[in-house]
Amino acid sequence: MTKFVFVTGGVVSSLGKGIASASLAAILESRGLKVTLIKLDPYINVDPGTMSPFQHGEVFVTDDGAETDLDLGHYERFVTTRMRKANNFTTGQIYKSVLEKERRGDYLGKTVQVIPHVTNEIQEFVRRGAAVGTPNEVDVAIVEIGGTVGDIESLPFLEAVRQMALKLGPNNSAFVHLTYVPFIKAAGELKTKPTQHTVQKMREIGIQPDALLCRADRIIPEDEAEKISLFTNVPKWGVISMPDVDTIYKVPRVLHEQGLDGLICDKLRLNTPPANLKRWDDLVYEVEHPKGEVNIAMVGKYVDLSDSYKSLNEALRHAGLKNHVHVKIDYVDSETITPDTVGQLAKYDAILVPGGFGKRGIEGKIGAARFAREHKVPYLGICLGMQVATIEYARDIAGLAGANSTEFDPHTPHPVIALITEWQDADGTIKTRTETSDLGGTMRLGAQSSDVAPGTLAHKIYGDVVTERHRHRYEANVKYLDTLRKSGLVISALTQREHLTEIVELPQDVHPWFMGVQFHPEFKSTPWDGHPLFNSFIHAACEHQANAQKSASGKPLKAVA
Repeated sequence: MTKFVFVTGGVVSSLGKGIASASLAAILESRGLKVTLIKLDPYINVDPGTMSPFQHGEVFVTDDGAETDLDLGHYERFVTTRMRKANNFTTGQIYKSVLEKERRGDYLGKTVQVIPHVTNEIQEFVRRGAAVGTPNEVDVAIVEIGGTVGDIESLPFLEAVRQMALKLGPNNSAFVHLTYVPFIKAAGELKTKPTQHTVQKMREIGIQPDALLCRADRIIPEDEAEKISLFTNVPKWGVISMPDVDTIYKVPRVLHEQGLDGLICDKLRLNTPPANLKRWDDLVYEVEHPKGEVNIAMVGKYVDLSDSYKSLNEALRHAGLKNHVHVKIDYVDSETITPDTVGQLAKYDAILVPGGFGKRGIEGKIGAARFAREHKVPYLGICLGMQVATIEYARDIAGLAGANSTEFDPHTPHPVIALITEWQDADGTIKTRTETSDLGGTMRLGAQSSDVAPGTLAHKIYGDVVTERHRHRYEANVKYLDTLRKSGLVISALTQREHLTEIVELPQDVHPWFMGVQFHPEFKSTPWDGHPLFNSFIHAACEHQANAQKSASGKPLKAVA
């Protein structure tokens, strides 16, 4: 029977519920338990796919094509279980399902209400996420409830999990509450009152936390921990400090040393071997002992919020670990890149242009791709980054003046990037299942496989077949591929089904490392193995740095990786 751990948050948002949930899952997994994680988001959007990254951070994509909350990226980086569409749902999805049932008459004419119909639906979605009653059923499902206790939006979720815990019976569920303990500099002390109030709010709706994770800029002293325990009715050993750390990969060890996993296993009556966190200790050692540093320019338009590129940031750091270097990422606003300012990119060891939507900042991204090509700086273009590299090559090398994407210029004379419906043959020989009417459904989403051309850089990295996750609408126009190939661009991977462009690159005798990929490889990177594409990219950055130092000094230097 699956046991459930419900993780809630209080006082303020952005305390790190996703990291805390993933870290607890990692410790339980190290005890030999089969664990999954589920994220409940209280907003009414059906999914975050149409939300601005400034509003909600990046959209994480699963193998089965779900557009989900970025916390699912943390989950996949911390545990071996792969996330699915069922691992993330929103208020919008719940109400959509309830209304569809009402329209079908499933409620047999009853008045449809938040209790019991909406709360029952939430519970059913949670059970589905844990694969209850299927061969994939897990030992423990950690259910993270988005938002902050006290928010109107979160109330149906909290009521649903309260009911669910009651139905499960004793020793089959536990509640972990993440709270904030601020240090007031003027008073020179930590304040526990916000934590007292948020637990009071939970108890008003019938939930008593079994453990409190107290976020602060320091370890909670014994006196304050005892005070928190007294006023929240949580045993002293359940008051656990979550101080700021310099790498998120230290959190599992911090929680384990304070006994959180032991507390949860006792509460759920789980008899397991002791936790083995050696791999986490080894990982932290690697983080803290790099042999060098490389500087990467990430030229994008969501640079004011680092969560917009969360998985990408982590993938670069993972690759740094594999190459034994610290990766320093500078976020460069693509709107600031002009022919007069593009020279600022010369100081970097590599250039990366990430994905994105819309026209803003596009010419700056094209300029970055041109600079990397002309100056032989390692370049990785992801999704839109591949498309701007293709546009730049079409304009400046293939002689297609005015080449562009129809996303940015619907009247371009050379639509080298376009919607499939804009360039497919009249007989419909090239088709895709992704073209529907609403913005929430016009994507090529999820994992798809492509054949990789032998003798290419892509083949060195991936082998014969590459399978990666996608999230995009516009494709490289097949009608221009022959022209681009004849001018020297290498199309090194095509999808197996529609033969759409997946990877473009420059020959290695022309450029040491220049590649654009239509997919999002960052979603499959882990701190244990990195990702082969990013590992190769960071290695190229190390070699570029070493060669630049050699040129500057006139002495041969070996790359740090």
